[in-house]
Amino acid sequence: MASTRTSAQPKLTKAQEAQALLRHMLTIRVLDERMLKLQRAGRVGFAGSATGLEASIIGSAWALRPQDWLWSGLREGGAAVMRGMPLADYIAQMYCNSNDSAKGRQMCNHFQHKGTNYPSWSSVIGTQIVHGVGAAYAAKLRGVDEVHAIYGGDGSTSSNGFHSGLNFAGVWKVPCYFVIIDNGWAISVCSRNQTAAKSYADKAAAYGLPGFEVDGNDVTAVVAASRKCHALALKHQPSLLVLKSYRMMGHSSSDDPTKYRDEKEVAAWQKRDPINAFEKKLLAAKLIDKKHRAKAEAEIAAMIDAEIHHQEAAPKMALKTLVEDVYAEVPRHLRRQYNSFIAVAERLGHATPGDGAFPL
Repeated sequence: MASTRTSAQPKLTKAQEAQALLRHMLTIRVLDERMLKLQRAGRVGFAGSATGLEASIIGSAWALRPQDWLWSGLREGGAAVMRGMPLADYIAQMYCNSNDSAKGRQMCNHFQHKGTNYPSWSSVIGTQIVHGVGAAYAAKLRGVDEVHAIYGGDGSTSSNGFHSGLNFAGVWKVPCYFVIIDNGWAISVCSRNQTAAKSYADKAAAYGLPGFEVDGNDVTAVVAASRKCHALALKHQPSLLVLKSYRMMGHSSSDDPTKYRDEKEVAAWQKRDPINAFEKKLLAAKLIDKKHRAKAEAEIAAMIDAEIHHQEAAPKMALKTLVEDVYAEVPRHLRRQYNSFIAVAERLGHATPGDGAFPL
């Protein structure tokens, strides 16, 4: 999918920008639907839904330029697609097949893309925060024109990485901004039980940073706020942007949210669906017509489905990659371990056939 960004196309008209934002939000929604269905069918192993968070994810990344970096939490893969990560890379990573640029070494839904400065993220909560601050500090030392947008969920504010990252960013004055998407629940822990602060944005003051809270379901408000934070970062003033939103699905495909949250709460947030709200606004402004959304969704679904068929037909990752890429030549002890692994797999008969033993 082609990238459409304000940084790459500064002369976008109001209608073009609005339509691009809507399309990128719809891309996340359709990708989520497809990936969850594939997971439920046993065709991919894991999916982390961003349904309900589309305005927060797309709007907050909209200000980023091609040279800027995005340090992801769980749900920002759609922002990477918006910035130029091919759908082929996204879907190959979900299958962890031979086209997966991570070579199957990350569980699915753990994206990374070198071409758009989108580092691989970890399931360990908050670790990307300190990594992003360190990279931003390196950019400052080298005099490189980069801004680093560093993401996390509300649960990440309880991590050591959040404290360390914001503290050092404030001391070192690095070119970054922090985006906390408060989606209501850190798995089964609600925001009310995560902090006594009135807003997560209040935490910025402890580190000498400006903090802002915005309605994360209003994409135009999120775009405006992210541009403000980006402008501050260019002046080496880090900031904290908190986006109040709600994840409509479970924490992941492994989670059952009915066990810990009230369906009335879900229904109330459903009425504030960010895509429906933005579509209504664009219709009222005559920036789109009534057929626009359905047409866009059909086009996006066709592209995604074509890529799914392509990736499902791709070979699995070669098992030899388990012991490659660390050393110039695979050392004897790893060759021995690999050959033992192949022998066990072939004897038990329930594993993928091997690529053959390494000569010892």
